[in-house]
Amino acid sequence: MQRFYITTPIYYVNAKPHLGHAYTTIVADALARFHRAMGFETRFLTGTDEHGDKIVQAAGKNGEQPQEYTDRISGLFRDLWPELNISNDDFIRTTEPRHKKVVQAILQKVYDSGDIYFGEYGGHYCYGCERFYTEKELEDGLCPQHKVKPEFIQEKNYFFRMSRHQQWLIEHIKANPDFVRPERYRNEVLSLLESGALDDLCISRPKTRLTWGIELPFDTDYVTYVWFDALLNYVTALDWPDGENFGKFWPVAQHLVAKDILKPHAVFWPTMLRAAGFEPYRHLNVHGYWLVKDTKMSKSLGNVVEPLDMARHYGLDPFRYFLLREMHYGNDASFSEEALVARLNADLANDLGNLFNRVLSMTRKYFGGVVPAPQDEADWTDLDRDLKELALTSCANFQQLFGCVRFSYGLEALWELVRGLNKHVDASAPWTLFKQGDTARLGTVMYCLLECMRKVALHLWPVMPESSEKMLAQLGVGVEHGAVDSGRLAGEAETWGVLAPGTALSATSQLFPRVELEAAPGPDGTDGPGGAEAPAAAKDGRKDAKAAAPVEEAAKAEPAPEIEYEDFAKVDLRVGTVVAAEQHPKADRLIRMDIDCGEEGGPRQVVGGLAEHFAPEDLIGRQVVVVANLKPRKLRGLTSHGMVLAVRDGEAMRLLTPSEPVNPGRKVS
Repeated sequence: MQRFYITTPIYYVNAKPHLGHAYTTIVADALARFHRAMGFETRFLTGTDEHGDKIVQAAGKNGEQPQEYTDRISGLFRDLWPELNISNDDFIRTTEPRHKKVVQAILQKVYDSGDIYFGEYGGHYCYGCERFYTEKELEDGLCPQHKVKPEFIQEKNYFFRMSRHQQWLIEHIKANPDFVRPERYRNEVLSLLESGALDDLCISRPKTRLTWGIELPFDTDYVTYVWFDALLNYVTALDWPDGENFGKFWPVAQHLVAKDILKPHAVFWPTMLRAAGFEPYRHLNVHGYWLVKDTKMSKSLGNVVEPLDMARHYGLDPFRYFLLREMHYGNDASFSEEALVARLNADLANDLGNLFNRVLSMTRKYFGGVVPAPQDEADWTDLDRDLKELALTSCANFQQLFGCVRFSYGLEALWELVRGLNKHVDASAPWTLFKQGDTARLGTVMYCLLECMRKVALHLWPVMPESSEKMLAQLGVGVEHGAVDSGRLAGEAETWGVLAPGTALSATSQLFPRVELEAAPGPDGTDGPGGAEAPAAAKDGRKDAKAAAPVEEAAKAEPAPEIEYEDFAKVDLRVGTVVAAEQHPKADRLIRMDIDCGEEGGPRQVVGGLAEHFAPEDLIGRQVVVVANLKPRKLRGLTSHGMVLAVRDGEAMRLLTPSEPVNPGRKVS
């Protein structure tokens, strides 16, 4: 059986959990769920790191003893994870007896091999990093992380011969290109290793300076350096040395870390493993920072995002979706509620939610709310075959990308299918088939849509488990809570026709309503100055604040300069039918429309500033006049191929439209 072992870093308990901790843990959870759903025997570990100078300092500031303090803060992490639907198999604390036993056994093992020696060292010690820095590592004499001047400390300590393993590590990284990923961090580690001799690592602290740590087994006057202690949690949790889990899961170990702890995990840890006689882990997956207004989150700056506040306000599953969709793994990403709301409305409300609601509603209307039987594939149209091919390709791409920690790209591959399904509804026009009485063809169209929706819901389970199970239930697919983790995804990129005809469906779906960004309270407790900026869209989704302002009587328009008929003839005005419409994901005043202008290539995309006066659903099915030969231009990232003509009438806006319906593509003359 294939196996998968994923770990988060064990989080340092000098502060309560924030968005960065939540993101890493949600990523690990999504990977664990994904591999369970692919049929892997999976183990998922998280926990807390509880020794060192910073813990003693933090406890003292709070008037607590270190053990009392770590019990309390570790409890905050442990209690948060169920609220974020984290499915970890183990939660480890470095103050547990099982971990102390493993640390001392491995220290003794490495000491006996000759890779630990006693010596005297003078160096620049940063209490924030809990490590020594060399002169060349400092930036203008300051710690590169905390921007403070380290304290020079001269003392006798124990050292790990890390330099002995430098060349081996270089060769291992070069021979295994995905050992550290993404590639930018692999290159960073190689550059560090090849820039000069690797220093040996000080792995002890004298008890005269620090007592809160694990005592060295070979010298009771010293405790272990926090990194030599903390990193070993990954093998402690597998019951090394005699536990069955170590033999099963260590060969497939993967770690998730943020880029600020790249060096300990990419340099300290592999060399420690080699010195202890272990094989190296399989992958180190490194992600960037979540920024707020282009600045790393910091308590002192007051820009720390509380994950539970976001999850409770916008829904846990949508919040999880946003985190994995918005950050390109490895890069930094900016967090804002505006971006969160825009993503949820565009992807979940407009694309996915609208798809489920309209298809389920049509199935209820046309087939009494049960899955219809499709025609034999020999009788399918090219539209049907193309949709099936898109579904299988999207599933395969999602699985390949998601498994390689390219979450945003994987979800985009899945959304190619979601958007394709919405277009398929418009192109197949089930309402027309129903009016024509073409039940056989209509059954095929609806079956293909429903089967593809089942695939989408199933693939979203690692990211949005509760919503996925609700979508599957709406499709009549019986899924007990958590049952998707039994290999249900395996084979979905090759199989078709799993949804059984005759299955009863829900009548509608309202899983992803549009969300609004409300202004934060001002200093006096009311909305207003001092609060967060309100979004452009008001609660009805159509009018902004300016729309409520009095409108001055328009001045009489001056006549435009005369033109020749030849000038007018250059403008290609055509009647088109709006077959799809949705709010622009990045602009409140813009609506993206698919307009059928009778062209062979299918509907064209037109973006227009109509949201102040029309809801997207009000436009679907309406005939409009389009400037068809207008040069394409991008509007907030979407290319508009034409312009819809309208006229302002006081505060209102009227669309130009033929007095009677005409065939799409008719030219205005």
